[in-house]
Amino acid sequence: MADNARAKRLADLIREVVAQKLQRGVKDPRLGSHVTITDTRVTGDLREATVFYTVYGDDEDRASAAAGLESAKGILRSEVGRAAGTKFTPTLTFVADALPENARTIEDLLDKARASDAKVREASSGADYAGEADPYRKPGEDDDEDTAAE
Repeated sequence: MADNARAKRLADLIREVVAQKLQRGVKDPRLGSHVTITDTRVTGDLREATVFYTVYGDDEDRASAAAGLESAKGILRSEVGRAAGTKFTPTLTFVADALPENARTIEDLLDKARASDAKVREASSGADYAGEADPYRKPGEDDDEDTAAE
């Protein structure tokens, strides 16, 4: 349990250090203000860290940001080691976060569902019931029919 808490603290520290260094310290134009660090995960042995990021822009911006992060990996790792003060600095792996694409897909599906609901609502407006408006039997209504049949 203590190792999990330690890994979580280290992951939080890595996320903060990398985000600050990208914002202020790395002079690579590929890593402008359009790169956002979204999450960081550290293995239980504290040897490897996965840093998830998103890029605001098109596919070309994403590719250039990935190349920029790869080239800045050494600088970022040394900054993490300086801030963490641990015996071993974890290796950094940068992974593009799929969250924005997943959110966009969900939004598209919700838009399709709303459009379908609107079509059904439009088709059903002014339509009449196939039978009575309330097809359920109520106690007391059918009692007269049951006694007459006997």
